[in-house]
Amino acid sequence: MKRSGAEILWEAMMREGVDIVFGYPGGATLPIYDALFNYPIKHILSRHEQGATHMADGYARASGKVGVVLATSGPGATNMVTGIATAAMDSSPLVCISGQVSSNFIGYDAFQETDMTGVTLPITKHNYLVTDVNELGPVVREAFYVARSGRPGPVLIDIAKDAQQAKTTYEFDDKPIILPGYQPDLSPTEDVLKQAAEMIHRAKRPLILAGQGVLQAGAMKQLQEFVERTQTPVSTTLLGIGSFPATHPLNLGMMGMHGESWVNKAIQQADLLLAFGMRFDDRQYQNLRP
Repeated sequence: MKRSGAEILWEAMMREGVDIVFGYPGGATLPIYDALFNYPIKHILSRHEQGATHMADGYARASGKVGVVLATSGPGATNMVTGIATAAMDSSPLVCISGQVSSNFIGYDAFQETDMTGVTLPITKHNYLVTDVNELGPVVREAFYVARSGRPGPVLIDIAKDAQQAKTTYEFDDKPIILPGYQPDLSPTEDVLKQAAEMIHRAKRPLILAGQGVLQAGAMKQLQEFVERTQTPVSTTLLGIGSFPATHPLNLGMMGMHGESWVNKAIQQADLLLAFGMRFDDRQYQNLRP
């Protein structure tokens, strides 16, 4: 049975566990919206595409799932930029879908044509321009994989209108995704683990820096067990608040420019810093030189 690109999009998203999408319709996404009626996915209508992107971001943070936002071409798509940048900075998994003018008009300054892959290149983990309906199913699978794996973040799929309308026979693939050059699994080797254990054993004034990665990994229990077993104090980043009980006697509080002064003094006097799920950004450390 042949499906349209719009139908393949919804079917592929259902297979990724999507049950809710945020968005605002427009001319370049009408085929996608027309096909929505055949799928049990709830759509939340915003009053502005930026609001829809922030909604999807908040949904991702609260649910642990990939947030999905849908916007039309041109100004509709560019309105998503602030929300995309927020998700990129805060490691929120998003798949942002924008409509694009038909492929034969791309590059000719068509009505509401904007180079969204170029605009969002610095603020996405990856992005795609789909002009062939046969590419749409694999691209959706890859986009969700990239968004949720490794350090989570936003991925953009820009879909030409003719690719939404065209029909093809597509067999959905459940094989593991392998992307050359993208290696999100940074699991340490046994030698590295032994080296870390030895450093922890020798440390006299160790300190744990807990970030949002602890929450995203669901490792709050493991963190608390490690803290209580080793009696190591904990400091959290702003987004890491909640990764360790605030009332626990070993919780020092938040670090960094907007944190408590005693926490920063403790960090300066520590002889070993254990960074769990945080990235040493400029709100934590002003001098990044070795």
